[in-house]
Amino acid sequence: MISDAEVIVERRRLRRKLTSWRVAAIIFLLVAVTAFIGWAGGLGGFERFEDHIARVQITGFISGDQPTLDLFDDLDKSDKVKGVIVRIDSPGGSTAGSEALYEAIRKLAKDKPVVAVMDTIAASGGYITAIATDHIIARGNTITGSIGVIFQWAEFSKLMDTLGIKMEEIKSGELKAEPNPFKPLSDKVREVSRIMVMDGFDWFTNLVAERRQLSIDKVRVLADGRVYTGRQALAEKLIDEIGGEDQATSWLNKQRKLPADMRVIDWKPKPKDSSTGLGLSAARLILGSFGLANLLDERNSSQLDGLQSVWQPRLQ
Repeated sequence: MISDAEVIVERRRLRRKLTSWRVAAIIFLLVAVTAFIGWAGGLGGFERFEDHIARVQITGFISGDQPTLDLFDDLDKSDKVKGVIVRIDSPGGSTAGSEALYEAIRKLAKDKPVVAVMDTIAASGGYITAIATDHIIARGNTITGSIGVIFQWAEFSKLMDTLGIKMEEIKSGELKAEPNPFKPLSDKVREVSRIMVMDGFDWFTNLVAERRQLSIDKVRVLADGRVYTGRQALAEKLIDEIGGEDQATSWLNKQRKLPADMRVIDWKPKPKDSSTGLGLSAARLILGSFGLANLLDERNSSQLDGLQSVWQPRLQ
């Protein structure tokens, strides 16, 4: 026969267990709700239901990544986006990536006004991004320009000779896998590489001439690879105005007749893991509280293969 004392103990145990489950359920619900709000906010959130000006940040190495290209497509499709400010802080990137971003912005600009605001640096591929917009604004001390294309590699043949290492190869053609870091550059490979670089350079300079309404001869003078301050760029007609985001919104208000009180709302690329639902968002939220959110993020590759439209005065 069970005593009254045992019944009381069992009831207390069940109550503690029930309380523990309730607390766990509440914590899970709070994490899920917070993750959802953070996820929605990161994608533009509930503010997107009102007419607004979208702000997009283009920073770091420009690779033409798909999430960024998709973002401009989403901006184009949104009825609530009435104008776009593209904030640029980038030394450039791959020539192909810059081309893809340029095309995405031009497609958007056919339907909606787009203005560029250059921050600390908008050089080379960053400048390609800027000329895709309808109006370019820079700070007086912004670094821009660097109109050109570069193709570079390391050459280790003397080091290999010193170490007694020889690289053997069998290839289908003389120019396959050339330039080769394991042997000196031949005259033929140098010329083929030069022709390729100049083809990309011609594309870049013609783009500048078309978008900035400058003669190609004038652009070729400006396109010796040098960088310009914002003030110098304005004098050479590479940009339209000195200022910042206030001047950008003013231009949209006056030139494109957008209301002066229209809000500017950040739009960001969708995270690559967005298809997995709230699980990773909640995990990122929790790890972020300990400063460990980067454990779930992919590292940006520092490898610079292919033609580059990038200002790189020094390697970091």
